[in-house]
Amino acid sequence: MEKITYWFKEKFWVTPAVYSLLAVALSVIFFYVDLLVVERYREYIPSILLTNVDLAKTIMGALAGALLTMTTFTFSTILVVLTMYSSQFSPRTLKNFVHDRLTWRVLGIFLGGFVYNTLSLLFMRDDLYSHNVISTFVGILIAFFCLSAFAYFVHHIASTIQVSKLIIGLVEDAERVISLYEKLEDEQAGNPGQWAPVGIKEAVRAETSGYVQFISFDKMKDFSLEHEAKIELHVKTGDFVYEGKPLATIYLKKSSGKDLSEFWVIGQERTTEQDVDFALQKLVEVGLRAISPGINDPNTANEILARIGRLLGRLGCLELGPQHIENKEGEKVILYPFFSYKEILYHVYYQVSHYGKEDISVLAAVTESLGIAAAMGDSRHHEALWNMELYVLEGLEAQQLKTLDRDFLQKKIDELADAVNKRPVNLHTLEGD
Repeated sequence: MEKITYWFKEKFWVTPAVYSLLAVALSVIFFYVDLLVVERYREYIPSILLTNVDLAKTIMGALAGALLTMTTFTFSTILVVLTMYSSQFSPRTLKNFVHDRLTWRVLGIFLGGFVYNTLSLLFMRDDLYSHNVISTFVGILIAFFCLSAFAYFVHHIASTIQVSKLIIGLVEDAERVISLYEKLEDEQAGNPGQWAPVGIKEAVRAETSGYVQFISFDKMKDFSLEHEAKIELHVKTGDFVYEGKPLATIYLKKSSGKDLSEFWVIGQERTTEQDVDFALQKLVEVGLRAISPGINDPNTANEILARIGRLLGRLGCLELGPQHIENKEGEKVILYPFFSYKEILYHVYYQVSHYGKEDISVLAAVTESLGIAAAMGDSRHHEALWNMELYVLEGLEAQQLKTLDRDFLQKKIDELADAVNKRPVNLHTLEGD
């Protein structure tokens, strides 16, 4: 069920298709209402709601053309926004707009309005009706609703293209993934014991190439409980695999003969469904684009780094590294090769430290970001945070800094050193503990 739900979430055409099918059903319903109900209850229906067949054809033809024009304009607007996202922010952020439910609902509303009026126009025949019909009034109501949706869509687009909205959306994606791993950790009883699986070893290999987009831990737990098996994963969400690459080793008492491909979803691009590294990477890429010479917006990068520090603080409260996942009986049945905290820090900051080394505000923001992570996270990661700060400072030529810039950065370094209980680096000598 998880795999099917994930598949539907990735298919953008599903929402417009559902609205179009609902419009077809509504058109058929009111066809029979006009044919069988209106004439029988004519005296109870206000005459202003009814039109003759000729007027109905005229109105519905005009509405169908207008709604098709609005649909075309909306689709063109979506393409323009996608182009802007790719050029100004990052190609990886396109899905944040594409997955916006409101965008596809508005497009579905327009398509549904067009489908309803077109089909109702098809049903309007003089030989079928000797009385007035109510379908036209319903079509007008749908058209008014489409106009309201269009007005809100314009407002939504104006808000969506703001970089602050994008950053908030990317942060929410990252928090959602972190919450998933927090929940996974909370479900563990913390039973001591070594990972020492025994039994018949079965290797599970990738049937196609692509990125691991989703891993169903719940199905693995159920499988392990049913077959008394243990599963050692060799890949994590976000890894690229090729045909024949080992995905996991399963230890069984006897062969199950079951197709285990349902445990994974492998696609042609990375997603943030379970991939915390990719969620952070998207934030970093928007920040890198902001400090590029073509855009030159370091303040946006600095805001992103501060938010990344908060996310790293939440990650610092988790037991990172290889994860032992337990089943419902508290037995360790899955070994998942999750990132270590050191790896996550490196993936976040290694590009920022290179492209932002000439901007004092970015360097200070990196140091402040590490300080936020140190304040929110567990003290066992302080060493990794301080080593990352030293790594960032390795590429800094302190003697070329202006006096006030040096003082400003030195203050940030001192604050971080105090948070992680280390001796501060002196920017004059770049020596420290």
